[in-house]
Amino acid sequence: MIRSLFTNPRMWRLGLALGVMGGTAWVAGRLISRRFGDRLVNWEWAAQVAVSASRSRTPEASWDRRQAQQQYTDFVRRSHDLVAEYTGVTLPQPLTNVRTFDRREWVEANIANFRLLFASLERGYQAALKRTSAGGALSGLSQVALSAEVGLLLGYLARRVLGQYDISLLGRKPVSSGQVYFVEPNIGRLERRYALPSDDLRFWIALHEVTHAFEFEAHPWLREYLNDLITDYLGSFALDLFGGRQDLPLAAFLGRLRANLVQSRHPLELMMSDEQRRIFWSLQALMALMEGYSNHVMQQVGQQCLPSYRSLRRHFEERARRRGAAEQLFIRLTGLDLKLEQYVLGEHFVNTVVEARGIEVMNRVWDGPEMLPTLDEIKQPALWIDRIEAGSTAASVVISS
Repeated sequence: MIRSLFTNPRMWRLGLALGVMGGTAWVAGRLISRRFGDRLVNWEWAAQVAVSASRSRTPEASWDRRQAQQQYTDFVRRSHDLVAEYTGVTLPQPLTNVRTFDRREWVEANIANFRLLFASLERGYQAALKRTSAGGALSGLSQVALSAEVGLLLGYLARRVLGQYDISLLGRKPVSSGQVYFVEPNIGRLERRYALPSDDLRFWIALHEVTHAFEFEAHPWLREYLNDLITDYLGSFALDLFGGRQDLPLAAFLGRLRANLVQSRHPLELMMSDEQRRIFWSLQALMALMEGYSNHVMQQVGQQCLPSYRSLRRHFEERARRRGAAEQLFIRLTGLDLKLEQYVLGEHFVNTVVEARGIEVMNRVWDGPEMLPTLDEIKQPALWIDRIEAGSTAASVVISS
């Protein structure tokens, strides 16, 4: 059989074709490496890809930046007062960092965040390149692929994101107040396409993002806790991917993959270690809580002061379901489906706790890391309620004794 492979003309042609392709790829990688340097991601190129991918097929409608900025600033101020009144939580300082973006500006703001996110991977990658003679070619090829992937992901998000609360996670310096972003071209397109009421739509979005601001700025420990989770998660991957662990050979990776095929709940888990999976699902539980809490507050406040509340809610629920097969596949592969699931699970958790015990008990979740729900508790809110109330009972016994 081995001899037939070597004497088969088709195998020779296939081998020749693969050799030419490999040689071409190696040369292309070297040329790219010489031009852009041995970096994991070429951020300038990723930004260009993102901006290109964010463009609509039809020209964007014009909008008055100064008017939009004033409008969103007013909505943020109004949302601050209503969220504080409903939750009983106060902020250490007013929310004043309000920005109105077009899609390009949103991409530029988030490229900076992505660079921080990739920093530990970048360091591991640079160390790995020094240990291999093929580093330049490998660097160029991997840079092309990853830069394009990051750019396409940001471009996809830039077409869909409406608002964002950004507290510069992973930043080196403490941040006392985050920024609230509104992507006016996307909001305006949504308004026109579905004939939604202009002011109600924008106020609805502001309520959600301002609630995120309350989560972080009223509870400073949360940013540091989330930072630590993300740093540990990415640092562990950097060690695995770029040779920092000499005790993790190919056989171990294959064994991990085989085990994960049985127990994984998402494709992103397939190459994770047990520790990486633990951090991953801790992050998902925390994100579900934050999204669910914001959605709950947005719904409770919105139905009291928005005349079009019911139609807006119905539209946003339908919007989440109106996705084609190609878009659903992209969302699944990139992990964005987890974010969509976070809204559903998190909102059910918060709604259930508030209905059973009130917003005051729900707010105890922000007292510290030990009060955060696990993913199982997110899915079964009664478990979290029982744990919290058992802890309160034990504390009262200790105090009384």
